[in-house]
Amino acid sequence: MNVLWIMADQLRFDYLSCYGAKHIDTPNIDALAAKGVRFDKTYVQSPICGPSRMSFYTGRYVRSHGATWNGFPLRVGEPTLGDHLREIGTKCALVGKTHMTPDREGMQRLGIEPESTIGALVAQCGFEEFVRDDGINPTGYPGSNAHDYDRYLRDHGMDGDNPWEEWANTAIGPDGEMRSGWVLENAPFAARVPKEHSETSWLTTRGIEFMEQQGDQPWLCHLSYIKPHWPYLAPAPYNAVYSADDLPPVVRNDVERQTDHPLMQAWMSMRVSKSFSRDEVRALVAPTYMGLIKELDDQMGRLFTYLKDSGRMDDTMIVFCSDHGDNMGDHWMGEKDLFYDCSARIPLLVYDPREEANATRGTVCEKLVEGIDLAPTFMDFLGGDTKPHILEGRSLQPLLHGQNVEWRDFAVSEYDYSTRESRRAVGVDQADARLAMIFDGRWKYIHAEGFRPMLFDLENDPNELNDLGNDPEFSHEIERLSGLHFKWSRQHHNRITRSAEIVEKMTDDMEPPAILIGYWDVNEVREDGAIFPEHVDR
Repeated sequence: MNVLWIMADQLRFDYLSCYGAKHIDTPNIDALAAKGVRFDKTYVQSPICGPSRMSFYTGRYVRSHGATWNGFPLRVGEPTLGDHLREIGTKCALVGKTHMTPDREGMQRLGIEPESTIGALVAQCGFEEFVRDDGINPTGYPGSNAHDYDRYLRDHGMDGDNPWEEWANTAIGPDGEMRSGWVLENAPFAARVPKEHSETSWLTTRGIEFMEQQGDQPWLCHLSYIKPHWPYLAPAPYNAVYSADDLPPVVRNDVERQTDHPLMQAWMSMRVSKSFSRDEVRALVAPTYMGLIKELDDQMGRLFTYLKDSGRMDDTMIVFCSDHGDNMGDHWMGEKDLFYDCSARIPLLVYDPREEANATRGTVCEKLVEGIDLAPTFMDFLGGDTKPHILEGRSLQPLLHGQNVEWRDFAVSEYDYSTRESRRAVGVDQADARLAMIFDGRWKYIHAEGFRPMLFDLENDPNELNDLGNDPEFSHEIERLSGLHFKWSRQHHNRITRSAEIVEKMTDDMEPPAILIGYWDVNEVREDGAIFPEHVDR
């Protein structure tokens, strides 16, 4: 058995037709949903790339693994999915993006050479690197890792000092001038790179090449796409498939602009939010965002055809998801900040090839699912221990097999805004710049350290337009959800070196052998069966 884990970057759940979108058609992704289970209420552990992915890759909450923001290293020694899979003889390989920042200080302190086998695995978040490319590779950027893609472009006649910058992130304007993909007004122009050599097409090719090279060893391939993440630039014809007339209505109202919440005022004042709050910006950028999704769907068709023709559909679990969404002007916001559904809720489709999953094919699951549930799901599927003392998620296998099981009552997501400019705008110390979301399926509660909470009723306000956090009528809901947050915070999050079985055995054995505490006399020791020095009479 193998796993193909497909992740798109910054893909909204409601921009897929299998999730009800009417403004875009994604037939190939829909076909996967028809073969498996579509999870309708899946939330990431952070709406930001780095911390979200570190939760996916460790199966642990952000507060547990500690990599709370982009560029914050995952500490050496934090167990990853790759570590767990290697224990059971399964290869765990990367094709694409992780957003992993290695803990080089920790590696140096422990004497781990970055070039060593262990050092390479630590630096790549536990994955064996087949291809690593995080997709943001401008000249001079310290995180650039587009070496494979740059070489590929040069091999196909697209040369330059930085082929990614000059071909994938540059367009040709109406007068033949070079136009940068970094500038939003250039979104409608076609990228210089032809569609057959775009990042999305190239990663699909590399994913197929990985699978073709595998022998009998079971594997998990994390095929991690870069798009539709910004820069919003698409190759022809995808740059022109959609227009402003195809866009769904923007989700926002004037009441949101009049909020009394200082944090919301600060976020709506950020440059990216002010840009996407302009109708003309959204009208140019969102159609290109949709075009990038359409390109991804077309490549999924190519990928799924390969899997079918090669027989891999019979022995491979296929998972399709994203690491977070994109506000795209909703709520007067840009980027993927905060916990609105357009940002923190993601698509999740799971195809399980086993007969036990036949009864659930084409169904929709309404259970509250978290990104951290995938790691134990993969372990379950591949025959490993789900390690509940380490992995904080829950295996989805019972849901995939139609079993009626008790499930979680609420989902958690976290946000560290210590590096955001909004933090200084509201005068918050970096140590207190944190948010947490508790969502129970109806009520979405957001704890904001130092400020009043936010509250949304998604049953009566599914678009999350009315913040009830300052309405006394709903104080009982705030108190209840705050209690859930406190309960979750009090759980063990870092007791990962001893399993429950070991703890129970330690309890049964009481004190360690030959350690005697509290006995009155020798008779009491001997009656208890404890080990006692033979040369002592009393």
